[in-house]
Amino acid sequence: MTAPLALLSIEGPVARLTLNRPERHNSLIPELIGSLLTHLQQIAANKDTRVLILQAAGRSFSTGGDVQGFFSTPRAERRAYAQKLIGGLNEAILALLDLTIPVIGRIHGPVTGGSLGFVLACDLVAVTPQAFIQPYYTQVGFSPDGGWTALLPDRIGAAKAREIQLLNRPISAGEAVQLGLATTLATTDVIDGVIADWIAALLDKRPGAMTRTKALLLTAEQRRRVQEALAAEAQSFMEQIDSEEAEAGMARFLAKSA
Repeated sequence: MTAPLALLSIEGPVARLTLNRPERHNSLIPELIGSLLTHLQQIAANKDTRVLILQAAGRSFSTGGDVQGFFSTPRAERRAYAQKLIGGLNEAILALLDLTIPVIGRIHGPVTGGSLGFVLACDLVAVTPQAFIQPYYTQVGFSPDGGWTALLPDRIGAAKAREIQLLNRPISAGEAVQLGLATTLATTDVIDGVIADWIAALLDKRPGAMTRTKALLLTAEQRRRVQEALAAEAQSFMEQIDSEEAEAGMARFLAKSA
């Protein structure tokens, strides 16, 4: 029996949503995104849930869109495949941003490609020293998605976002904290304790006040701009994935990864 691609567990007021494709480093495919969206709808509808922890199984948080998934899709069908995947990813990012409860990211291992959007949609993020963030778009021949242009520049500045993406430079866990992409750096043996402390502190706060705080930090106008920018990323990605450059880049990337 095939294991679920995303797991949801709820214990009292705390929900845990786990990316569960560890054999492929939790790389994103439409089925995984669809499972995430279903669970996010359940969380949003559960009035007893007060905190969400977003985490991943295996050695990686997520390596973004599955390059093999794109490459194995017939060329004539790639735009449709990209629309399904990137469109779903954008829905998931917006669903996380729309949650009225605090979202905690437990990040270990690589965060590459579009999976950065999950991190950017969290309110508090704990990273292990092994974690790092890297775009890979200019390396593979893709166009950015997952908020690399829609969300990241507002967080770290346009110049820094441009440098990292054009040079495909990795962001270490320590730098992620310095840049404000993560809240704290915690070793593997203490990260769950840090998150437990956060949960205790959040559950001690007034839920209505936190909901209003989140609403003011992302106004309707700001959300509209994010949604439009994510849609622009999806359109650009679909155009680029149909190019000879992307075809050659995927073949080269997969050959090196074999």
